[in-house]
Amino acid sequence: MPLSHLMELQTFRPPSFAGTMMFLVRNQVQQWKNHCRFSVNTMLSGHRFYKHLLSGRKCVSKNTKTSVSCSYSAEQNDTLPSIKQLSDARVIYAVAAALGHNKESHPESSARVPAIVKALEKMELTTKFRGSDILELQNFYLASVDDIASVHAKAYVSGLEKAMDQASEKGLILIEGSGPTYATSTTFHESLVAAGAGLALVDSVVAASKNQLDPPTAFALIRPPGHHAIPKGPMGFCVFGNVAIAARHAQRVHGLKRVFIIDFDVHHGNGTNDAFLDDPDIFFLSTHQDGSYPGTGKFDEIGIGAGEGATLNLPLPGGSGDTAMRTVFYEVIVPCAQRFKPDIILVSAGYDGHVLDPLASLQFTTGTYYMLASNIKQLAKDLCGGRCVFFLEGGYNLDSLSYSVADSFRAFLGEPSLAAEFDDPAILYEEPSTRVKQAIQRVKHIHSL
Repeated sequence: MPLSHLMELQTFRPPSFAGTMMFLVRNQVQQWKNHCRFSVNTMLSGHRFYKHLLSGRKCVSKNTKTSVSCSYSAEQNDTLPSIKQLSDARVIYAVAAALGHNKESHPESSARVPAIVKALEKMELTTKFRGSDILELQNFYLASVDDIASVHAKAYVSGLEKAMDQASEKGLILIEGSGPTYATSTTFHESLVAAGAGLALVDSVVAASKNQLDPPTAFALIRPPGHHAIPKGPMGFCVFGNVAIAARHAQRVHGLKRVFIIDFDVHHGNGTNDAFLDDPDIFFLSTHQDGSYPGTGKFDEIGIGAGEGATLNLPLPGGSGDTAMRTVFYEVIVPCAQRFKPDIILVSAGYDGHVLDPLASLQFTTGTYYMLASNIKQLAKDLCGGRCVFFLEGGYNLDSLSYSVADSFRAFLGEPSLAAEFDDPAILYEEPSTRVKQAIQRVKHIHSL
């Protein structure tokens, strides 16, 4: 279904009894290994379902087989961990694998998040092995339509919901014209789950920061990804802009006025970029491969109107690697953040810049992502009370993706990297250092760094 058709669907239509299904946020790892889909939960009538989506959120849980309608309150979020749990934790994460949102042979597949969870188990980076140091948030609200509409056009949101009938009939539809973004009958619901996981982690980190100087760093292990989704519709595998929605939530619900977004996905986060072009209180900084999809993110894209200067795009030449990214961090990211003085840092964490990833040609390593995770955590501690939430974006080689995310967890814990056990220096080649230096100098000149 072309996006233009989605935009024409202006109103909600109550879904059929059989079409309104609730899914577990996360199943057991062993079920994932067996490629099981989310199990069906309680069937709800369409009017009741959307009444709660519009007025609040719906509560989902790993541990129950029913869904509980919950009104949302920033002060009394009954799905958050206790203060003690938050105080003890050093890492908190949430899982939304969207197993029903899947297309055979598509790079953005339902195998991605389970591969990460399997690696976390293998490397003993879960509560089972680490006790209170690592906390999985297992109960959280779905994002509401109002949450999504803080970034996206309501016509798009309602149109996507309506398209679920067609997806149910056909099994799978394209929702970006002839582009690569698809939907199944569960896509709308699972996208609300993904966005809701991010919001719950923001709530948790903010709550923890009120009681400790070094709150846990959070990671939303979610899909579909979000940073390409533009305000008017889907794009580039992405359905809803998870990071952008979380940024507005931090502002509206928690009063965190200044939000600093770092996007180190190999592709430009054009959707996040577009959502905040004229907003001086949300600084969007993207590093990405020059010339890669979707072709946006040029040096001179710096925001408009009141937001001019609050968008920084740094396209890096193909072949850029660990040395380039370390230089970018210290010469560009740090001074920008220091000057902006954020209240919270959100990260679009794309792992598709890895040298083994099939969709681009940077040569980051697992060690590069460890460095970024460690340094961004420290930057948040230095500038905004440690408030920092990572959101999974790209990463399509399951091995490099899962090992790199696991090593990011080790960075959050302050433990040594295990990148040497995975990375193979022999496959790396000389970085284009002169072109990298020129790109960095150009962006520093434009932004007076």
